[in-house]
Amino acid sequence: MRTASIRDLHIRTSELVREAADGAVILIARRGEPVAELRPISKKTAKPKLPDMTDFWRRFPSVTADSGRFLEEDR
Repeated sequence: MRTASIRDLHIRTSELVREAADGAVILIARRGEPVAELRPISKKTAKPKLPDMTDFWRRFPSVTADSGRFLEEDR
């Protein structure tokens, strides 16, 4: 773990951010006292895959007439 002062952070921000993006953890210190950490963002987990709904929809009865008419009658 590397340590950098607030002054270093102010002067070399892009260099420190690039190091953090490459996997380094940088401890930011104010007057020798640690106050923050600059670290890479953890990788996001993959979104859960939704199930295939094809079979589910096939089980519904097919409507041969105008579905809009059914809605109007229902109202």
